[in-house]
Amino acid sequence: MKNRFTILGCGSSLGSPWITNYWGKSNSKNKKNLRTRCCAHFQYKDISVLIDTSPDIKQQIIRNKIKNIDAVIYTHEHADQTSGIFELRPYFWMNKKKLDIYASSKTMKELKEKYDFVFKQKHGYIPIGKANVIKDKFFISKGKTKIQIEAIEVPHGMIKSTGLILNKIAYLSDCSSIPRKLEKSLTHLDYLIIDCLRNKPHPSHLNLEGALDAAKRLGPKKTILTNLHVDLDYSLLKKKLPSNIIPAFDGMSFTF
Repeated sequence: MKNRFTILGCGSSLGSPWITNYWGKSNSKNKKNLRTRCCAHFQYKDISVLIDTSPDIKQQIIRNKIKNIDAVIYTHEHADQTSGIFELRPYFWMNKKKLDIYASSKTMKELKEKYDFVFKQKHGYIPIGKANVIKDKFFISKGKTKIQIEAIEVPHGMIKSTGLILNKIAYLSDCSSIPRKLEKSLTHLDYLIIDCLRNKPHPSHLNLEGALDAAKRLGPKKTILTNLHVDLDYSLLKKKLPSNIIPAFDGMSFTF
C-alpha cells in the first residue's frame, strides 16, 4: 500500500457554496469550486489517520473510499474542525477498540467539554476515544508500524492552532502568520499545505498575499493553498499562480 495524503475538504468554515447557495466569486459550474470544510487524511503503510473531523466528514470519507480510521489529530477546537466527531462511532464498533485522539492540551480540554461522550461513559453509551495530549514530536503506532509527527504551534487569530509536519509534508490549514522561529522546522519540505482564505486580509487567516509570502520564505517543492473562501475561484486562482503553487480541491491527493 502506497503512503498517501488526501485533502478531504479545502473550504473555509461555511464551505462553498454556503447553505444559502451563495457562491461568491466562484464559478458554480466548476466542480473544483464545490468545497467541503477543511479536513485531511493520510495513509502511512497500514496506519490510517484523520486530521480534524469537519461537519462534512461522513461524505468526505465515503467519497474517498477510506475503509478504516486508527487515529484522529485535531489542529484546534473550532466547530468546523471538530463537529463531525460523533461520526466516528462506527470505527469503535468495527475495531472493538477506542480511537486514539491527539490534540494540544487546550484543544483536548475543549473536546472533553464539548464532546464528553467521546471520552467518558454517559447515559449508557460507551466512550469511543482515548485522549492523547501532544506537544512537539510524537508517534502514532499500529503493530510494528510507527510514524513520527511534529506538532508546531501557529497563531490563528486569538487562539493557537497546531500545525503538523510528517515525512516532509507540512499541514497548516488554519494560521494567521508563520513565526520566524518556526522556519527551521518548515524548510526542506516536499509539500506545504497552507491556509489561504481570500484576497483581503483577515485577522485569523493568511490571505493570498500572506500565503505566497510564506511559500517564498520557506521554499517547499510544492505549495497547496487550502481553507479557500468563496471569493477565490479555482481556475482564476490557478492561472495567476506559479507552477509550483496550486489551489487545493476536495479529493486532491498525492503519494509520499
